Amino acid sequence: MSATTDGQRILFTVAGPDTPGITARLTGSIAEAGAHLLDIEQVVVQGQLTLCLLVGVDPTSPAGGAVLETLADAARQMGLEPKARVLETPPPDVARAEPSRHRYAVTAIGDAIDARGVHDLARVLASHHANIETIRTLSVGQMSSLEAIVSLPDPADGPRRERDDECGRVASGLRRALLEATVGVDIDIAVQRERLTRRSKRLVAMDMDSTLIEIECIDELARMYGVVDQVAAITRRAMAGELDFEASLRERVALLAGMPYERVLGLASHLPVMQGAARMLYVLRHLGLKTAILSGGFTFAASALKDTLGIDYAYANALEVEDGRLTGTVRDPIVTPQRKADLLDTLAQREGISLEQTIAIGDGANDIGMVARAGLGIAFHAKAKLREAADTAVSSGGLDRVLYLLGLHARDVEEVLRDAPAHVR
Repeated sequence: MSATTDGQRILFTVAGPDTPGITARLTGSIAEAGAHLLDIEQVVVQGQLTLCLLVGVDPTSPAGGAVLETLADAARQMGLEPKARVLETPPPDVARAEPSRHRYAVTAIGDAIDARGVHDLARVLASHHANIETIRTLSVGQMSSLEAIVSLPDPADGPRRERDDECGRVASGLRRALLEATVGVDIDIAVQRERLTRRSKRLVAMDMDSTLIEIECIDELARMYGVVDQVAAITRRAMAGELDFEASLRERVALLAGMPYERVLGLASHLPVMQGAARMLYVLRHLGLKTAILSGGFTFAASALKDTLGIDYAYANALEVEDGRLTGTVRDPIVTPQRKADLLDTLAQREGISLEQTIAIGDGANDIGMVARAGLGIAFHAKAKLREAADTAVSSGGLDRVLYLLGLHARDVEEVLRDAPAHVR
């Protein structure tokens, strides 16, 4: 009997308490009967197993005809409930006519995802003709992250670049629809092409102020030096579009002229690291990923974080110092929004990786170029303008939620963190 074209295809399913040896015993019965195992899949939820076996049998053979009865008896002896169903085998020409499909990973992250949230997601996926192939939780305990692998019909034939561009538009459109369906619900949505590069990211670039740390260094320095109101006024002009980033940075730094550099370094020793940042960086380092700070902030802070958090690269703006005091100027080149994006390119080339294998994380409009250029752009606790440009957002919780977007299960993350220093865990 051919395993693919002759005989019957039987979907044999068992469900019940998960114990060691179930798969071994059932597949042994299939092998002894001379039947064919065509496919297998298993899931365990809260200690309860569901195991599906697609079996090819020859009903004219005594051994083949008895295999289902043997499997059912074995299942019952192990305390499992067996079910069997004959599947029709489509003719070869029909099988060939099946349209090819592209696969996407849909990740939902929220403080508590309930049945209503899952229903809203599934309803939108169905309306876009997306077939859910697998779905699983990535969190432990309360369901705060869910990953579904879905398939959609391939775009029309054409050059690979055009098809990739169309897949990107499909992913963006699907994410918009999912976000619209979950308005008012605390759920962030990511839609990524499910292919090798999603699970083989190799470089993570982060903004610093209000992303890797909880403060804006320029505001803290201004508060320490008594010029916070003047700096805030310049910031408001920049946000209103009256000044670009470089001009606003130079004006604000000018107000710090004469500030003792010793006080600046004092701030560097007490930087409030963002929740989950140390956990995320420890896991990324364990997985062999490179990390970088690409910041429009200052080198005194970026260098301190590079050393304490084990970050590979740090690019920021250098304050000029003379006789132990700030001069009120910044050394060239300024890390502008454009330079952030260019630095991401440079680092990817230096590490010998494609941009598709990079992640960029930021919180403001200055990060749009970097986030848009990365393979996965993440808006972290971000302003609306960046959220619109990013591939996805993390609106609540810590930076370690980014690990869900790599498909990492919380159980595996905790195993890595088991050997981490106490301040990381």
